[in-house]
Amino acid sequence: MRNLIIRRILTSIPLIVVVTGVTFVLESLVPGNTARAIVGASGSPAAYQRLRGELGLNNPLWYQYWHYLDQLFHGSLGTSVFTGEPVSTLLNQRLGVTLSLVLLATVFCAVIGVLLGVVSAVRGGVTGRGVEVLSLLGLALPGFWVAIILVAVFAVTLRIFPATGYVPPSASVSRWLWALTLPVIALGLAGVAGVAKQTRDSMKDALGREYIRTLRASGLGQRSIIWKHALRNGAIPVVTVLGLVFVSALSATVFVEAVFVLPGLGSMAVTATSQHDIPVIEGIALYFTVLVVIVNLLLDIVYGLLNPKVRRS
Repeated sequence: MRNLIIRRILTSIPLIVVVTGVTFVLESLVPGNTARAIVGASGSPAAYQRLRGELGLNNPLWYQYWHYLDQLFHGSLGTSVFTGEPVSTLLNQRLGVTLSLVLLATVFCAVIGVLLGVVSAVRGGVTGRGVEVLSLLGLALPGFWVAIILVAVFAVTLRIFPATGYVPPSASVSRWLWALTLPVIALGLAGVAGVAKQTRDSMKDALGREYIRTLRASGLGQRSIIWKHALRNGAIPVVTVLGLVFVSALSATVFVEAVFVLPGLGSMAVTATSQHDIPVIEGIALYFTVLVVIVNLLLDIVYGLLNPKVRRS
Protein backbone atom coordinates (compact mmCIF):
# COMPACT_ATOMS: atom_id res chain seq x y z
CA MET A 1 0.00 0.00 0.00
CA ARG A 2 2.81 2.41 0.86
CA ASN A 3 4.51 1.81 -2.49
CA LEU A 4 1.22 2.38 -4.30
CA ILE A 5 0.67 5.71 -2.56
CA ILE A 6 4.23 6.82 -3.30
CA ARG A 7 3.75 5.96 -6.97
CA ARG A 8 0.52 7.95 -7.05
CA ILE A 9 2.24 11.00 -5.57
CA LEU A 10 5.17 10.78 -7.99
CA THR A 11 2.91 10.44 -11.03
CA SER A 12 0.87 13.44 -9.89
CA ILE A 13 3.82 15.80 -10.47
CA PRO A 14 3.93 15.41 -14.29
CA LEU A 15 0.12 15.42 -14.25
CA ILE A 16 0.13 18.86 -12.65
CA VAL A 17 2.64 20.11 -15.22
CA VAL A 18 0.55 18.76 -18.10
CA VAL A 19 -2.73 20.21 -16.78
CA THR A 20 -1.26 23.66 -16.14
CA GLY A 21 0.45 23.59 -19.54
CA VAL A 22 -2.72 22.65 -21.40
CA THR A 23 -4.66 25.31 -19.48
CA PHE A 24 -2.04 27.91 -20.37
CA VAL A 25 -2.21 27.04 -24.07
CA LEU A 26 -6.01 26.96 -24.19
CA GLU A 27 -6.25 30.32 -22.46
CA SER A 28 -3.88 31.79 -25.05
CA LEU A 29 -6.29 30.66 -27.79
CA VAL A 30 -9.24 32.54 -26.30
CA PRO A 31 -9.90 35.79 -28.21
CA GLY A 32 -8.48 38.83 -26.42
CA ASN A 33 -5.89 39.01 -23.66
CA THR A 34 -5.31 40.43 -20.19
CA ALA A 35 -4.04 43.79 -21.42
CA ARG A 36 -7.08 44.33 -23.64
CA ALA A 37 -9.43 43.35 -20.80
CA ILE A 38 -7.79 45.91 -18.48
CA VAL A 39 -7.47 48.78 -20.98
CA GLY A 40 -10.92 48.19 -22.44
CA ALA A 41 -12.27 48.94 -25.88
CA SER A 42 -11.78 52.68 -25.41
CA GLY A 43 -8.12 52.41 -24.41
CA SER A 44 -5.48 53.91 -26.68
CA PRO A 45 -3.18 51.64 -28.71
CA ALA A 46 -0.16 53.12 -26.92
CA ALA A 47 -1.58 52.28 -23.49
CA TYR A 48 -2.45 48.80 -24.71
CA GLN A 49 1.07 48.13 -26.05
CA ARG A 50 2.67 49.53 -22.89
CA LEU A 51 0.55 47.28 -20.67
CA ARG A 52 1.35 44.25 -22.83
CA GLY A 53 5.03 44.85 -22.18
CA GLU A 54 4.51 45.33 -18.43
CA LEU A 55 2.56 42.06 -18.20
CA GLY A 56 5.11 40.15 -20.28
CA LEU A 57 2.61 39.31 -23.00
CA ASN A 58 5.12 40.21 -25.72
CA ASN A 59 7.28 37.28 -24.68
CA PRO A 60 6.86 33.89 -26.41
CA LEU A 61 4.21 31.62 -24.93
CA TRP A 62 6.77 29.03 -23.79
CA TYR A 63 8.68 31.73 -21.93
CA GLN A 64 5.52 32.93 -20.17
CA TYR A 65 4.72 29.38 -19.11
CA TRP A 66 8.27 28.74 -17.92
CA HIS A 67 8.06 31.90 -15.80
CA TYR A 68 4.83 30.58 -14.29
CA LEU A 69 6.39 27.19 -13.52
CA ASP A 70 9.38 28.89 -11.92
CA GLN A 71 7.01 30.76 -9.61
CA LEU A 72 5.07 27.58 -8.90
CA PHE A 73 8.14 25.54 -7.96
CA HIS A 74 9.17 28.37 -5.62
CA GLY A 75 5.82 28.08 -3.82
CA SER A 76 4.03 31.04 -5.40
CA LEU A 77 0.89 31.02 -7.53
CA GLY A 78 1.46 34.61 -8.59
CA THR A 79 -0.87 37.56 -8.16
CA SER A 80 -4.14 38.48 -9.83
CA VAL A 81 -3.57 41.03 -12.58
CA PHE A 82 -6.87 42.72 -11.69
CA THR A 83 -6.87 42.85 -7.89
CA GLY A 84 -3.14 42.57 -7.21
CA GLU A 85 -3.84 40.05 -4.43
CA PRO A 86 -1.96 36.75 -4.15
CA VAL A 87 -3.77 34.04 -6.07
CA SER A 88 -3.46 31.59 -3.17
CA THR A 89 -5.28 34.06 -0.89
CA LEU A 90 -8.11 34.52 -3.40
CA LEU A 91 -8.53 30.79 -3.95
CA ASN A 92 -8.36 29.84 -0.27
CA GLN A 93 -11.19 32.28 0.46
CA ARG A 94 -13.45 30.39 -1.96
CA LEU A 95 -12.15 26.83 -1.57
CA GLY A 96 -14.42 26.09 1.40
CA VAL A 97 -17.55 26.88 -0.62
CA THR A 98 -16.63 24.54 -3.47
CA LEU A 99 -15.47 21.77 -1.15
CA SER A 100 -18.69 22.03 0.88
CA LEU A 101 -20.76 21.75 -2.28
CA VAL A 102 -18.82 18.84 -3.79
CA LEU A 103 -18.42 16.84 -0.58
CA LEU A 104 -22.10 17.17 0.34
CA ALA A 105 -23.09 16.18 -3.20
CA THR A 106 -20.85 13.10 -3.00
CA VAL A 107 -22.31 12.10 0.39
CA PHE A 108 -25.81 12.66 -1.01
CA CYS A 109 -25.03 10.38 -3.95
CA ALA A 110 -23.48 7.74 -1.69
CA VAL A 111 -26.36 7.54 0.79
CA ILE A 112 -29.30 7.77 -1.62
CA GLY A 113 -27.62 5.84 -4.43
CA VAL A 114 -26.50 2.92 -2.24
CA LEU A 115 -29.91 2.66 -0.56
CA LEU A 116 -31.72 2.61 -3.91
CA GLY A 117 -29.24 0.11 -5.34
CA VAL A 118 -29.48 -2.28 -2.40
CA VAL A 119 -33.28 -2.17 -2.34
CA SER A 120 -33.37 -2.72 -6.10
CA ALA A 121 -31.01 -5.70 -5.92
CA VAL A 122 -32.86 -7.35 -3.03
CA ARG A 123 -36.43 -6.77 -4.20
CA GLY A 124 -36.06 -6.48 -7.99
CA GLY A 125 -39.23 -6.16 -10.03
CA VAL A 126 -40.74 -2.67 -10.16
CA THR A 127 -38.01 -1.27 -7.91
CA GLY A 128 -35.30 -2.50 -10.25
CA ARG A 129 -36.99 -0.96 -13.26
CA GLY A 130 -37.43 2.25 -11.30
CA VAL A 131 -33.66 2.45 -10.76
CA GLU A 132 -33.16 1.97 -14.50
CA VAL A 133 -35.53 4.85 -15.26
CA LEU A 134 -33.84 7.01 -12.62
CA SER A 135 -30.43 6.26 -14.14
CA LEU A 136 -31.59 7.29 -17.60
CA LEU A 137 -33.21 10.49 -16.31
CA GLY A 138 -30.25 11.40 -14.13
CA LEU A 139 -27.79 10.99 -16.97
CA ALA A 140 -30.01 12.73 -19.52
CA LEU A 141 -30.91 15.87 -17.56
CA PRO A 142 -28.22 18.60 -17.60
CA GLY A 143 -27.17 19.79 -14.17
CA PHE A 144 -27.69 23.50 -14.90
CA TRP A 145 -31.23 22.77 -16.19
CA VAL A 146 -32.05 20.81 -13.02
CA ALA A 147 -30.66 23.73 -10.97
CA ILE A 148 -32.91 26.24 -12.75
CA ILE A 149 -35.99 24.03 -12.28
CA LEU A 150 -35.21 23.56 -8.57
CA VAL A 151 -34.88 27.30 -8.09
CA ALA A 152 -38.13 28.00 -9.98
CA VAL A 153 -40.13 25.41 -8.00
CA PHE A 154 -38.68 25.29 -4.48
CA ALA A 155 -37.25 28.80 -4.14
CA VAL A 156 -39.48 31.05 -6.24
CA THR A 157 -42.85 29.28 -6.21
CA LEU A 158 -42.90 27.37 -2.91
CA ARG A 159 -40.33 29.58 -1.10
CA ILE A 160 -38.98 26.64 0.87
CA PHE A 161 -35.27 27.05 0.15
CA PRO A 162 -33.21 30.15 -0.63
CA ALA A 163 -32.57 30.78 -4.32
CA THR A 164 -29.07 32.20 -3.93
CA GLY A 165 -26.39 32.87 -1.37
CA TYR A 166 -24.07 30.99 0.95
CA VAL A 167 -23.89 30.76 4.73
CA PRO A 168 -20.58 29.51 6.20
CA PRO A 169 -20.88 26.62 8.67
CA SER A 170 -19.04 28.71 11.26
CA ALA A 171 -22.05 31.04 11.33
CA SER A 172 -24.76 28.36 11.44
CA VAL A 173 -24.54 24.70 10.47
CA SER A 174 -28.28 24.40 9.92
CA ARG A 175 -28.42 27.49 7.67
CA TRP A 176 -25.31 26.23 5.84
CA LEU A 177 -27.03 22.94 5.04
CA TRP A 178 -30.29 24.72 4.20
CA ALA A 179 -28.58 27.09 1.75
CA LEU A 180 -26.76 24.23 -0.01
CA THR A 181 -29.72 21.83 -0.25
CA LEU A 182 -30.82 22.81 -3.76
CA PRO A 183 -27.26 23.14 -5.17
CA VAL A 184 -26.35 19.72 -3.76
CA ILE A 185 -29.42 18.08 -5.31
CA ALA A 186 -28.74 19.73 -8.66
CA LEU A 187 -25.11 18.69 -8.54
CA GLY A 188 -25.69 15.14 -7.31
CA LEU A 189 -28.80 13.95 -9.14
CA ALA A 190 -26.88 12.34 -12.01
CA GLY A 191 -24.46 10.80 -9.52
CA VAL A 192 -27.30 9.21 -7.54
CA ALA A 193 -28.46 7.44 -10.67
CA GLY A 194 -24.99 6.12 -11.48
CA VAL A 195 -24.28 4.96 -7.92
CA ALA A 196 -27.69 3.27 -7.63
CA LYS A 197 -27.21 1.35 -10.88
CA GLN A 198 -23.67 0.25 -10.00
CA THR A 199 -24.71 -0.76 -6.47
CA ARG A 200 -27.60 -2.81 -7.81
CA ASP A 201 -25.40 -4.64 -10.34
CA SER A 202 -22.64 -5.29 -7.78
CA MET A 203 -25.11 -6.49 -5.15
CA LYS A 204 -26.88 -8.84 -7.56
CA ASP A 205 -23.53 -10.34 -8.52
CA ALA A 206 -22.45 -10.70 -4.87
CA LEU A 207 -25.78 -12.17 -3.74
CA GLY A 208 -25.50 -14.88 -6.39
CA ARG A 209 -22.14 -16.16 -5.21
CA GLU A 210 -21.53 -19.45 -3.42
CA TYR A 211 -20.39 -17.96 -0.10
CA ILE A 212 -23.71 -16.11 0.25
CA ARG A 213 -25.64 -19.37 -0.13
CA THR A 214 -23.35 -20.89 2.49
CA LEU A 215 -24.04 -18.01 4.90
CA ARG A 216 -27.78 -18.41 4.37
CA ALA A 217 -27.54 -22.17 4.96
CA SER A 218 -25.67 -21.54 8.21
CA GLY A 219 -28.60 -19.45 9.49
CA LEU A 220 -27.09 -15.97 9.24
CA GLY A 221 -29.70 -13.20 9.16
CA GLN A 222 -30.68 -11.52 5.89
CA ARG A 223 -29.73 -8.06 7.15
CA SER A 224 -26.23 -9.16 8.08
CA ILE A 225 -25.78 -10.96 4.76
CA ILE A 226 -26.79 -7.87 2.78
CA TRP A 227 -25.04 -5.07 4.66
CA LYS A 228 -22.04 -6.83 6.15
CA HIS A 229 -21.03 -9.35 3.49
CA ALA A 230 -22.64 -8.72 0.09
CA LEU A 231 -22.30 -4.94 0.14
CA ARG A 232 -18.71 -5.08 1.38
CA ASN A 233 -17.68 -7.53 -1.34
CA GLY A 234 -19.43 -5.51 -4.03
CA ALA A 235 -18.28 -2.13 -2.76
CA ILE A 236 -15.13 -1.60 -4.87
CA PRO A 237 -17.00 -0.74 -8.13
CA VAL A 238 -19.32 1.51 -6.11
CA VAL A 239 -16.38 3.33 -4.53
CA THR A 240 -14.91 3.81 -8.01
CA VAL A 241 -18.16 5.39 -9.20
CA LEU A 242 -18.21 7.67 -6.14
CA GLY A 243 -14.70 8.85 -7.05
CA LEU A 244 -15.93 9.67 -10.55
CA VAL A 245 -18.94 11.45 -9.03
CA PHE A 246 -16.62 13.68 -7.00
CA VAL A 247 -14.53 14.56 -10.05
CA SER A 248 -17.56 15.27 -12.25
CA ALA A 249 -19.17 17.35 -9.48
CA LEU A 250 -15.97 19.36 -9.22
CA SER A 251 -16.21 20.37 -12.87
CA ALA A 252 -19.98 20.93 -12.69
CA THR A 253 -19.58 23.51 -9.91
CA VAL A 254 -18.82 26.05 -12.64
CA PHE A 255 -22.48 25.96 -13.74
CA VAL A 256 -24.16 25.26 -10.41
CA GLU A 257 -22.33 28.04 -8.58
CA ALA A 258 -23.30 30.45 -11.35
CA VAL A 259 -27.01 29.54 -11.04
CA PHE A 260 -27.11 29.77 -7.23
CA VAL A 261 -24.64 32.71 -7.00
CA LEU A 262 -22.25 30.81 -4.74
CA PRO A 263 -18.82 32.43 -4.12
CA GLY A 264 -16.78 29.32 -4.98
CA LEU A 265 -13.95 28.40 -7.30
CA GLY A 266 -16.32 27.59 -10.13
CA SER A 267 -17.83 31.07 -10.29
CA MET A 268 -14.36 32.57 -9.92
CA ALA A 269 -13.19 30.51 -12.91
CA VAL A 270 -15.94 32.06 -15.05
CA THR A 271 -14.99 35.58 -13.98
CA ALA A 272 -11.26 35.00 -14.40
CA THR A 273 -11.77 33.54 -17.88
CA SER A 274 -13.77 36.56 -19.02
CA GLN A 275 -11.03 38.83 -17.67
CA HIS A 276 -8.15 36.71 -19.01
CA ASP A 277 -6.70 36.65 -15.50
CA ILE A 278 -4.22 33.87 -16.30
CA PRO A 279 -2.66 33.48 -12.80
CA VAL A 280 -6.11 32.93 -11.28
CA ILE A 281 -7.16 30.50 -14.01
CA GLU A 282 -3.94 28.53 -13.60
CA GLY A 283 -4.41 28.50 -9.83
CA ILE A 284 -7.94 27.11 -10.11
CA ALA A 285 -6.77 24.42 -12.55
CA LEU A 286 -3.98 23.52 -10.11
CA TYR A 287 -6.36 23.32 -7.14
CA PHE A 288 -8.79 21.13 -9.07
CA THR A 289 -5.95 18.83 -10.17
CA VAL A 290 -4.63 18.48 -6.62
CA LEU A 291 -8.14 17.65 -5.37
CA VAL A 292 -8.45 14.92 -8.01
CA VAL A 293 -5.06 13.50 -6.97
CA ILE A 294 -6.14 13.48 -3.32
CA VAL A 295 -9.39 11.69 -4.20
CA ASN A 296 -7.44 9.04 -6.13
CA LEU A 297 -5.17 8.50 -3.12
CA LEU A 298 -8.19 8.11 -0.84
CA LEU A 299 -9.71 5.62 -3.29
CA ASP A 300 -6.52 3.56 -3.19
CA ILE A 301 -6.66 3.53 0.62
CA VAL A 302 -10.32 2.45 0.59
CA TYR A 303 -9.50 -0.27 -1.94
CA GLY A 304 -6.85 -1.54 0.47
CA LEU A 305 -9.35 -1.63 3.32
CA LEU A 306 -11.88 -3.52 1.23
CA ASN A 307 -9.43 -5.85 -0.54
CA PRO A 308 -6.31 -7.08 1.32
CA LYS A 309 -4.64 -7.94 -1.99
CA VAL A 310 -4.34 -4.23 -2.80
CA ARG A 311 -2.47 -3.57 0.46
CA ARG A 312 0.20 -6.06 -0.56
CA SER A 313 0.76 -4.50 -4.00
